[in-house]
Amino acid sequence: MIPAQAIDASPLRVPANGPGTSSLTDPPQAPGKRTFEIVAIAASAGGLRALETILAAIEAGFPAPILVVQHLSRSRASLMAPILRRSTALAVNQAEEGEQILPGCVYIAPPDHHLLVRSNRTLSLTHTELVHFVRPSADILFESVAAGFGPRAIAVVVTGTGFDGAAGVQAVKKAGGVVVVQDEHSSEFFGMPGAAINTGDADFIVPLSQIGSVLTSLLEETN
Repeated sequence: MIPAQAIDASPLRVPANGPGTSSLTDPPQAPGKRTFEIVAIAASAGGLRALETILAAIEAGFPAPILVVQHLSRSRASLMAPILRRSTALAVNQAEEGEQILPGCVYIAPPDHHLLVRSNRTLSLTHTELVHFVRPSADILFESVAAGFGPRAIAVVVTGTGFDGAAGVQAVKKAGGVVVVQDEHSSEFFGMPGAAINTGDADFIVPLSQIGSVLTSLLEETN
């Protein structure tokens, strides 16, 4: 079993082919009451179930906005927002250009658009080139979160194929933020989580069922 690490401890560094399970032990503690202001989640194959599980564990009143990139078909309308609303007390909507982000709200990247967030807490949607053959891209979102929020950001990588999100994880960590990654045992597809873990920048490697409680603990302890 791999314990989740406190923020003030050394980052948890586990190779992608390492132990398959991990557990959250004590609630994470942060030195100096660090305030987290934004959570960004990246998912691909198997992501709908993973997002339902995470959001179901987060209660209304969560003190930060949650931005989500889920790899979807670029040619069809997305039903992600109405589906996810069924499993959470949070407000869930598809992101819109220029929208002001609010605590306790979830913003889903629309199909075929990259989702970015500005430091003034507004969203930007772009139709620039594909990144790792996908649009929206986790790397684009994470890099914008790192640039705009630095140590006040949390990046989460869950089930998916490929390696989108790994470069973004490095950007978030370099900016002083925190990285949470789903473990191999609970991942339907371990490509994206494995690539994120292989960066060496994961602070928490935990089962899917514990990600919501990790996020809640981080925000409760530091806000």
